[in-house]
Amino acid sequence: MKLLYKPVGLVVGFVGGMLARRLFGALWARIDDAEPPKPTTERTSWPRVIGAAALQGAVFRGTKAAVDRAGAKSFAHLFGVWPGERDPDEA
Repeated sequence: MKLLYKPVGLVVGFVGGMLARRLFGALWARIDDAEPPKPTTERTSWPRVIGAAALQGAVFRGTKAAVDRAGAKSFAHLFGVWPGERDPDEA
């Protein structure tokens, strides 16, 4: 049954990535009217580049954790098998 979760996890991860991208875009729009700067953008400040990267990282990791957890809980509810580790000590 845990093998059955692999394709489910891939789809859940893809949806989570799309959700995170939209969430980051919405949050960044509240901070700045311009697009988030890339690290190689010449005419921008260090705080703006680092702030955008930090916000993007936090949003993507937080969204991934929430979506992965919801997917695992849903899978366990439907099939009665937890698709990951049962205890933190098993890691």
